[in-house]
Amino acid sequence: MKIIRSINQMQEFALRAAASQKTIGFVPTMGALHQGHLSLIRQARKDNDLTVVSIFVNPAQFGPREDFKKYPRVFKRDAAFCKKEGVDVIFYPQAKAMYPDNYQAYVNVEDLSSPLCGKPRLGHFRGVATVVSKLFNIVRPNSAYFGQKDAQQSVIVKRLASDLNFPVKIKVMPIVREVDGLAMSSRNRYLNQKERRDALVLYKALRLAQHLIKSGLKDSSRIILRMRQLISKKRRAKIDYTAIVDAQTLEPIKKIKAGCLIALAVYIGKTRLIDNIVIELKSVNRNP
Repeated sequence: MKIIRSINQMQEFALRAAASQKTIGFVPTMGALHQGHLSLIRQARKDNDLTVVSIFVNPAQFGPREDFKKYPRVFKRDAAFCKKEGVDVIFYPQAKAMYPDNYQAYVNVEDLSSPLCGKPRLGHFRGVATVVSKLFNIVRPNSAYFGQKDAQQSVIVKRLASDLNFPVKIKVMPIVREVDGLAMSSRNRYLNQKERRDALVLYKALRLAQHLIKSGLKDSSRIILRMRQLISKKRRAKIDYTAIVDAQTLEPIKKIKAGCLIALAVYIGKTRLIDNIVIELKSVNRNP
């Protein structure tokens, strides 16, 4: 396994791979890898000749009061995971290389960046779209792998790749959960024991919504109300948002339909967690 820190060297590696007609599967990460990341790596290895994982805590996607300095940086541990999973290259650039002095070029996917996580985290998705664009230009992957847990990010990256004509397939893989249902996240390590128990309310609220829909309830506002009532029972939980939206446009919907996305963001103590489910056709059609 190679560890490449230089942007030029990473681009040279990608050009040699293309000249050899080898495909690159790319998993962009901010490190602190967990089983969710590893599931993306395994799929990338399965689909491609070469697998590249980037580890870069992107300053452009953090707000001034967010956890950029606190975000876990455990490169040696991450590298050991990657090596065990058969990764070919870790791309590990420094912030000064990615954003040199007087950096000015940013990318924004307009309407998709405004709702849900984009509303409280102003500029977040501009930072995501910018770094993903840069990474696509540097790594030049044939396929790139993202997790469904960051549903809005995945929708934005798909539109980014389409609108800017990046020759890369975007593959969104299912959420990986702990045994008790908590969606795996690098930020879960911020939780103490009591907060970790309360964090289960996110998945319970999504399961409640799923149950209500299967029971025949189609009114989004009533489902959201029931979810919020459940979450509010946890003293350490503070709701950022709960929403039911079209899974492609992220526009709110009043009546449940196949393919809608139920998404939420909740603070457990000081830690902001997100989760979501996509409602399948069979769930909607079970009852009139």
